[in-house]
Amino acid sequence: MKHTTRLLLAVTVITGLAVPVGAFSGGPAMAGPPDTAAMAYTCSGGDFATGNFTSIPTGNYASITVTGACNVVPGAQINVVGSVSVAAGAVLDAQSAPSTITVGRNVTAAKGALLGLGCLPNPPGHTTGHPCVDASGNPTSGHSDITVDGNVIAWGADTVLLNGITVEGNVALIGGGGAIPWSIKTNTIGGNLLVTGVTPDWLGVIVNKVAGNVILINVHITDGLPPSNDPNPTIFVARNQVGQNLICFGLGPAVAGGFPGEVNVVGGHALGQCANLQPV
Repeated sequence: MKHTTRLLLAVTVITGLAVPVGAFSGGPAMAGPPDTAAMAYTCSGGDFATGNFTSIPTGNYASITVTGACNVVPGAQINVVGSVSVAAGAVLDAQSAPSTITVGRNVTAAKGALLGLGCLPNPPGHTTGHPCVDASGNPTSGHSDITVDGNVIAWGADTVLLNGITVEGNVALIGGGGAIPWSIKTNTIGGNLLVTGVTPDWLGVIVNKVAGNVILINVHITDGLPPSNDPNPTIFVARNQVGQNLICFGLGPAVAGGFPGEVNVVGGHALGQCANLQPV
């Protein structure tokens, strides 16, 4: 953690980024007055290995804590006044069935957790979506509507899947990784996106709109190792709109900007391994 902090401070000094101290540690207080009718909810039980989930129903909640393997009821409408917390080793799958979810503060995921938010169809001719599925696992034309008024923060998570959601604050994914590919696709982020020190099977940062900075540091995918044995394991950083700076260091084994002609649009500077992944 000390190494990560020093690295971020160095990046801040070198590039002149306006990243405030504590930018990734807390969310803006945008939820308004507390809803005294809402109750805290804990989702437990379920078994991810066998595909048996406990489903979170439609409702108005003060907060949600996930300690088991949990998903959402298809078509659920969930309002959380406070935060959603996914405990160490727990699973929140809100990226399979379509739902409408509003979180007033933060979404956090602890060590070994799986956090999945959002699904949406693939656009014509592309696979940049993340289709919702029905009860039989078949893709549907549905989509989620998920908004987090604060930040999304994962520390040492096994898997993070963010697809087509809106985050008013920052997204910070620090450490972790596992056997499932990570996707950060088609999201709207009002602050910064930080991914550092993770070792997932694969990572795609694709078609996002980020008002602040995108900072990708020390990300090593394992896609080229058994059992996948991909001959060309590559991190994709493609078709993003970045309001400030796009910074990439220590990414491996390779980084690419997607299909020919598809570039990132960067309002500030593109640095490091992403320097050539924008229009010349």
